[in-house]
Amino acid sequence: MRRTRDEVDATLQIAKLNAAELLPTVHCLGFGPGASAAAGDFCLLELEPSLCQQLEAGHSLVIRGDKDEKAVLCSKDKTYDLKIADTSNMLLFIPGCKTPDQMKMEETQCNIIHTEIFGFSNNYWELRRCRPKLKKLKKLLMENTYEGPDSQKEKDSNHSKYTTEDLLDQIQASEEEIMAQLQVLNACEIGGYWRILEFDYEMKLLNHITQLVDSESWSFSKVPLNTCLQELGPLETEEMIGHCLKCYGKRYTEEGEVYFELSADKICRATAEMLLQNAVKFNLAEFQEVWQQSVPEGVITRLDQLKGLALVDRHSRPEIIFLLKVDDLPEDNQERFNSLFSLREKWTEEDIAPYIEDLCGEKQTIGALLTKYSRSSIQNGVKVYNSRRPIS
Repeated sequence: MRRTRDEVDATLQIAKLNAAELLPTVHCLGFGPGASAAAGDFCLLELEPSLCQQLEAGHSLVIRGDKDEKAVLCSKDKTYDLKIADTSNMLLFIPGCKTPDQMKMEETQCNIIHTEIFGFSNNYWELRRCRPKLKKLKKLLMENTYEGPDSQKEKDSNHSKYTTEDLLDQIQASEEEIMAQLQVLNACEIGGYWRILEFDYEMKLLNHITQLVDSESWSFSKVPLNTCLQELGPLETEEMIGHCLKCYGKRYTEEGEVYFELSADKICRATAEMLLQNAVKFNLAEFQEVWQQSVPEGVITRLDQLKGLALVDRHSRPEIIFLLKVDDLPEDNQERFNSLFSLREKWTEEDIAPYIEDLCGEKQTIGALLTKYSRSSIQNGVKVYNSRRPIS
């Protein structure tokens, strides 16, 4: 049945609505024989304006996740959790339905539009910005580290390798976030596959470079690329020498020549990791002495270079230092804090901050995380944090 204008006006009177205050056009909705989409046949997705604009511009949004993972939605540069939000109001699918703003622009004369409801839903997908889930990226690349072009591993084709497309398919993060993390991991693309250098091989490359810098009496701030490639070419491939310079330095051009400014902090950090990786615990005083002797002449070692890599125990006698890498800790917030508090019962903010700062989301601070996942107390005049729950 189709309503007439008189019937519509009568309904407005019963509802005590003033027709003069409403737009003249009336939508009369109804479920007709063509209403084929039931609840569950469609998924509604609520998008923030920037994501909507990306779609309208022709860009894609991708849902990523294996069967045992919670789905995330990724744009070109951001990652979002996907969560179902139920609503008490039934959401109707009405093809061609015009909004009040569209009707105002068309200045439609008084009329009635009979509209057929195509389907309905009682929920929609809600997006919440989240941290990219990048721990799996390092795990995949560590399955087959690169030990050099002549290693036996490279002659064996059975080892797993991953292209950019493979990583985009398996990692729950946007493309830009994945590419940024590959840089953090010092990964390089070899033969179309992303690889992480085996640590001893990376240190071998770095040692070649620092020895050349020392023998040529170059400044760490001005290491010429072409000379490095010529001098070290008989020892290593140009690709690997260039990659190592990129990992431990900053590229720049001067008078047409390409130079690298090597980072003393990165060299000190890598050297410390090399010394600590084979020791469960290291006497701090002895470590600092050996560490300083192991870096190039003129480079000064400092403990603040090891944030997120190693932890000092000031309460042991003698004081000790041991390897504790932030990227080896759990990715989940609660699991991360459980792991840290099982390692040490009480933490100062200075000690724990390097191990939780990567958990901070947008507009979230380390202090807010500590308030949520720990409780504070004063110990010997110093504020310390311990777990809110028993740690087994």
